[in-house]
Amino acid sequence: MRRHPSAGSREVRGRHPAISSLFGEPVAAKVPEIIFLFWVIKILTTAGGEVTSDYLKTFGNIGGGGIEVGLFVIGMVLQFGTRRYRAVAYWFLAYAIAIFGTGVADFLHLDVGIPYSGTTVLWAVVLAAIFWLWDRNEGTLSIHSITTRRREVYYWATVFATFALGTALGDFTATALSLGYLGSGILFGVVILIPALARWQFGLNEVGTFWFAYVVTRPLGASFADYVSKPHSLSGVNFGNGQTAVASTLIVAVLVLYLAIARPDIQPPLGTSRDGKRLEAAATDETGATGSERGSQRPTPNRYIGGWSARRGRLLASESLRPVDPRSDHEASARFIDSAESARVDEDRN
Repeated sequence: MRRHPSAGSREVRGRHPAISSLFGEPVAAKVPEIIFLFWVIKILTTAGGEVTSDYLKTFGNIGGGGIEVGLFVIGMVLQFGTRRYRAVAYWFLAYAIAIFGTGVADFLHLDVGIPYSGTTVLWAVVLAAIFWLWDRNEGTLSIHSITTRRREVYYWATVFATFALGTALGDFTATALSLGYLGSGILFGVVILIPALARWQFGLNEVGTFWFAYVVTRPLGASFADYVSKPHSLSGVNFGNGQTAVASTLIVAVLVLYLAIARPDIQPPLGTSRDGKRLEAAATDETGATGSERGSQRPTPNRYIGGWSARRGRLLASESLRPVDPRSDHEASARFIDSAESARVDEDRN
């Protein structure tokens, strides 16, 4: 069996020195648990981002583009300024990327002159490259592993690429393939059912199912938004870009406010199962005591360290109940994730 260097002898996997020095490492997952409302808000942000970007184009590349960049920067600061998932910060950045990603994709087509087929292929290649780098460097694409700054960077780079790809793909089917916006919306409404069917019938893993559906939500929401907002001459209802953008934004704001207050989408603490029950460690701690023997000496659940194995689909319990000093829990968590994944790699290779 190949032996990996210890976590202490090299840079901890998942650490991003530049960002960590500014904001510190996360102390909990930085993305939400996937519930039904997640998909509702995701589709609404794609719709709102599409029409908001189209409306901002009326102010030109400098004015409208400047606003889009400004929203994107504000969203990045808000999201990376938190050390755990916060609904308002997360969805503000998601909405900002929906707007900015649409603007970038449209700029490449309208100003640079790349056809929709070309921009679709371009962003598909970019997305594939991000996935490859992410999996190669981190060993997982699971959203349950977004507990370090570097993984968070990979996550948001992926989100940006999916928004740009979805914009190009939706415009390609609506215009180049002459399906119209309603036809495109119906098409992607059917396509988004494929990952669910593939998981049900063919056992597609959670990670593949999630990212397949995530990519398709972009052209789905954008197509219906264009259908509602665009004039009759473009196969739309002619409600208007501005009006559709305001309506979408208000609905998203109400739903995100609910998430921020009720918090139904908080991922369970590391080292616990999704029903909140604490996992027993298979290994002993430094004193030789097992998880059941430590009894009252156990820290609270949010002080346990664990890692999510996307390929295995389970929490890695090895050393997952080791208590952590609150002053350095992000460093200990990063060290554990590194060692746990190294163990998984060894197991896979054997």
